[in-house]
Amino acid sequence: MDILRFQVDSLKVEVHPDRALAGKAAADAAAQCLLQLASELDSIGVVFATGASQLDTLQALVAIPDLPWARIEGFHMDEYVGIDEHHRASFRRYLRENLTSRVAMRAFHEIDGSSRNPAAVCRDYAGKLRAAAPRLCLLGIGENGHLAFNDPAEADFNDPLDVKIVTLDATCRQQQTAEGWFGSIVEVPANAITVTIPALFRIPKLILSIPGIRKAQIVRRTLNEPVATHCPATILRTHPDATLYLDPDSAADLDQMSALR
Repeated sequence: MDILRFQVDSLKVEVHPDRALAGKAAADAAAQCLLQLASELDSIGVVFATGASQLDTLQALVAIPDLPWARIEGFHMDEYVGIDEHHRASFRRYLRENLTSRVAMRAFHEIDGSSRNPAAVCRDYAGKLRAAAPRLCLLGIGENGHLAFNDPAEADFNDPLDVKIVTLDATCRQQQTAEGWFGSIVEVPANAITVTIPALFRIPKLILSIPGIRKAQIVRRTLNEPVATHCPATILRTHPDATLYLDPDSAADLDQMSALR
C-alpha cells in the first residue's frame, strides 16, 4: 500500500505499509527536527516515551548517523512508583537498554520511582523539565487513551502541576500485563509518576508512534470522539504540531482505511 496521509482538526495522521516503516518514518521526522533544532540551540530538550509501541521508532532513531546527541538533554514521561530500576518493566531500564546505552547524550534525567519520597521526585523533575523547555516529544497512546500515565480518571487538560503521582486504572494495568512487562495484573504497581498533559502540550512538536491491532479502537476514538478527558488522547487534535504514525493494524478501524478497500 502507499502511504496514506490525512488530517483531523490540527492533528496530522500517516498510515504506513507496516509497523517497521511507520517506526522509521517517525524516527526520520524526529531526526529532521533534531537537526533543525541543532542549528538554532546549544541544548535541546527531548522527552521520550517507552513501551512496545516505541521500539521500532527508537531502534531506527539511534541508527541514524550524525544526529546531535551531544546537545540533547533527555527526559522520560513516566515511571512506576515503588519499582526497582532493574525490573524488566522499569522505564529507566527500558530507556537505558534502547536509548542511552546506544547514543552519547549530553544528559538524561531519570525519574526515580524507587524513591521513598515520590512527591519530592515530582517537584524536582518538574523543575528540571521547566528549565530544559523541551522542544520535541516522542510518545504513544495507551489503550485507554492515556498520554503518558494520564489515565481518563487522572487526566486534567488544565492541570496546575507539571509532574504528579497518579493511580493507574485497570485498563492501563491490563495493557502492561498483555505486553509482557508483568506476569499478571496484580503485579503492576498501583501508582506512577507522570508528566502531565499541560506540560506535554508546551512541547512544540509531538511525534506519536502507535502500531498494532490492540491500538485500533483507541486510534478511532482519538480521531472521532469529542475532545474530553474520558479519552485523553482526543486533546491531540488541538495541538499545533502533532503527528500520528500508524500501521495498517492500528488504522484498521478508520473510515479512511475503509475507503481504500
